[in-house]
Amino acid sequence: MPVLYLIEQRATLHKKGDVFTVVKNKEVLQEIRAIEVEQIIVLGNTSLTTPAVNYILRQGIDCVFCNSYGRYHGRLISNESKLGILRLHQAETVLQPVKKLEIARAFVRGKLHNQSTMIKRFQRELGLPELDVTIKNIAGILKKLDKCTDVDALLGQEGFASASYYASFRNILKQDMGFTSRLRRPPPDPVNSLLSFGYTLLVYNIQSAVSTVGLDPFTGFLHSNEQSRPNLVLDMMEEFRPIIVDSLVLWLINSRVMTEDDFTRPPSPGRMAIITPEGLKKFIHHYEQRVQSEIYHRRANGKTSYRRCFELQARELAQTMMEPEYSYKPFLVR
Repeated sequence: MPVLYLIEQRATLHKKGDVFTVVKNKEVLQEIRAIEVEQIIVLGNTSLTTPAVNYILRQGIDCVFCNSYGRYHGRLISNESKLGILRLHQAETVLQPVKKLEIARAFVRGKLHNQSTMIKRFQRELGLPELDVTIKNIAGILKKLDKCTDVDALLGQEGFASASYYASFRNILKQDMGFTSRLRRPPPDPVNSLLSFGYTLLVYNIQSAVSTVGLDPFTGFLHSNEQSRPNLVLDMMEEFRPIIVDSLVLWLINSRVMTEDDFTRPPSPGRMAIITPEGLKKFIHHYEQRVQSEIYHRRANGKTSYRRCFELQARELAQTMMEPEYSYKPFLVR
């Protein structure tokens, strides 16, 4: 279990011997060998004892703090510094307009390719003319990417493709939960809430991989560096959104693994549809199954977990920065 999720409110994480223990009202809820934990995600009101915090810092375990809905608050950072030659090359690469555009274009191409692949899978099952239109739209936009002369133009084309892509969800979904389009601030319906929460988990996973490789998570190529956010992480997650989160959300809804009972609807328009505690546990369980499932990656010379793929793509990007003649290759699925 590389990721330990702490979602039980008013519980406490202890470190005793070589074991992490989650305790609430003197009852042990969970035990896991500390050496097996690579990342901890704290959702809401959960405490960590001083021995637990000290161990996390000593071992360099990524520990993320969020509210109970998954909104990011911050993370524990040890005094280990990964600043060095790689980050210098990263900064230099961002300042090279041609190379920056090339990398940003690869991120968008990866995202659109994987969006198209996912829609094609549903089209083979459903045979809907509307999905053919979406596939055609994305294919047309993919052909335009090489003609984009700046990042803003790339983002514009990505926006057109994503609007068509998310609109197709209305034809794919087998439960009517009020989804009409991608809305995130706030997500007003269950589908949007699951997408937002899933993307949040994906950000944490990819930021951990980026930090492992030693890249600066805040210096990106596609997303603007003017805002204080992990722009490189947001760049790198683009190609994984469709195949990790979107496909999972559609499967959970269509298989009725998650239903209206897993959500609290907002009492008035403009409010957030809230995932219930049991719904969160259900989603996290299936999300972890997805990222631990295996797929082929060329840098692994065979099959490896999606979680490992995050790190391999970070290493792919690092090679792009260290070797000027090397071009970043996005992660593409068939």
